[in-house]
Amino acid sequence: MGELHDLGTVRRDSVEADRWVGRGAIKVLADVRVREARLDGNVSIGGKLAASDLRGSGSLEFGGAVEVAGHLGLSGNLRASSTVHALDADLRGDSQVEGEIRVDRTLTARGRLGAASLAVGAVTLVGAASVPGETRAYSVSMRFTADSSLGPVTAKTVDLRARRPNLFDKVFGRDRAFTVARVEADAVALEGVDVQFVRSPAITLGRGAHVTEYEGTIVRRHPSSRVGFESRSPRPYGLSR
Repeated sequence: MGELHDLGTVRRDSVEADRWVGRGAIKVLADVRVREARLDGNVSIGGKLAASDLRGSGSLEFGGAVEVAGHLGLSGNLRASSTVHALDADLRGDSQVEGEIRVDRTLTARGRLGAASLAVGAVTLVGAASVPGETRAYSVSMRFTADSSLGPVTAKTVDLRARRPNLFDKVFGRDRAFTVARVEADAVALEGVDVQFVRSPAITLGRGAHVTEYEGTIVRRHPSSRVGFESRSPRPYGLSR
């Protein structure tokens, strides 16, 4: 299939090549099928993308499913209207996927990650996450630095920690929300997050963690953690503490 180089402003009906290098404002109306892709700039693909290896930076938009047999590495802004599947994935920046993200081995994310659901071997995240559907993995490790919400989480080990409020947050009374619907795992560690239900034989509640209900054993508990239902109402306008 040969090698294809696109530079500048390019518009194609479809792409089929052994290696595709694109830099600039590139728009593909239909499908892309390549062994290796290197994309940099403002790239829009209307159909399905199938590749063995995909690396890109800038603003990338996919109208169809993304299927990567090997490594997927993207930095910048990712928008995908369907599903994303890869063997390994490294996502940095703002990644928003309307369908499921499925990674057979390891998903590493830094920045904002949004998806309908996650099915991964292991996931490591630093930043913010919005996943209303199920997160299924062998291990889940997330460090939240901005408002985040997860639906049900099922894994072997789960470690969820949220950034503590800084001086600015305290002075201006800014509340941050780190919420999780449900966690089921062999070992669970929580810090600064609010979880509705936890089922695990080994639960560690760190600083500021809150669990409404649980089944299992709390093996360690920080004095600032809370267990049980809490009634919360919005803070009156202008009131800080």
